[in-house]
Amino acid sequence: MLKLRIIPQTTSILKRAMCTQEQDVLFENLNNAGIITLNRPKALNSLNASMVTKLLQQLQEWMNAKSLVIVKGAGEKAFCAGGDVKAAIDKIEGPKFFYTEYNVNYLIGKYKVPYIAFMNGITMGGGLGLSVHGRYRVATEKTLIAMPETKIGLFPDVGGSYFLPRLPVNLGLYLGLTGDRLKGKDVVKAGIATHFVPSKRLYELEKLLSRCASEVEVQSLLNKFHEPAEDFSLAPNIKHINYCFAASTVEEIIERLEKVQNEWSVKTIETLHQMCPGSLKITLRALQRGAQLELPQCLRMEYRLACRHTTTHDFPEGVRALLIDKDNSPKWQHKSLAEVDEDYVEDFFKKLPQDKELQFFDSKL
Repeated sequence: MLKLRIIPQTTSILKRAMCTQEQDVLFENLNNAGIITLNRPKALNSLNASMVTKLLQQLQEWMNAKSLVIVKGAGEKAFCAGGDVKAAIDKIEGPKFFYTEYNVNYLIGKYKVPYIAFMNGITMGGGLGLSVHGRYRVATEKTLIAMPETKIGLFPDVGGSYFLPRLPVNLGLYLGLTGDRLKGKDVVKAGIATHFVPSKRLYELEKLLSRCASEVEVQSLLNKFHEPAEDFSLAPNIKHINYCFAASTVEEIIERLEKVQNEWSVKTIETLHQMCPGSLKITLRALQRGAQLELPQCLRMEYRLACRHTTTHDFPEGVRALLIDKDNSPKWQHKSLAEVDEDYVEDFFKKLPQDKELQFFDSKL
């Protein structure tokens, strides 16, 4: 009899534990705001298929029901360190994940009410996709941004082909090709964040924002909390970035860097030589084309690239070498930039069969 009484209790405890474990993203109603918390702090809030599916549904519901939406990350280390690329290299699961993730990016880019991202901590790859397309992006002294995809045989996706070429002085091409990191107030200076607020004030800011009833109130409040940026850490080399990364090929970018001959240019050349040669050429082409396209067209182009990356050598190999085996010795398909020919690059950009193309959730079929 004792056994029978304990079992239901144990079962309910197990159910509660399972339920808690499954909450990888939290949704909360606070006054006029919808609050999203990415809730995988041990994984630096990296995105998986479950999270992007929930985000797409909830964001659609809140767009017509809330005055604003705030998105933040659980824990002190990260807003979102990117997508779960170990799952994304799968030929079946990868395209499914990218399909939903890019739909979330698309929705954020056209969100009707103020969308405010608290980019507190590490914000890379997919984390930038969840923030940079929104109207307001708040950086703190803990913010660390990067688009490091060329290092793992991928390219800067989640709308990277849209926002990177629109940054001033060819900064986006520099960040997209080298994967260089920016911190704190530099993220505002670069145009990636719109405001800088010390992390200790985010709790207060969130509570006050939740009471805002209009865009004007949101903007006014953010401006009150904002602390202006000082000097830009890349300022001494901005003219070199602008000149070198205006070149039309990766080879020419490196030639221009060689002429600069300072500590920064030497380090940048070294960095580029550590990246996947195929990824560098595909990335430059994507950013050049993305400069002429709107966000939806960029995401469609990126989806073609992403799907093809799951079926070719470099992306799975880069993930293996840097994230799984961690030997840091990827064996790329091409040993040098010279080996990456035009046909190889262009094949990635070809349209997929019509039923495999990216469709947006609100598209009229």
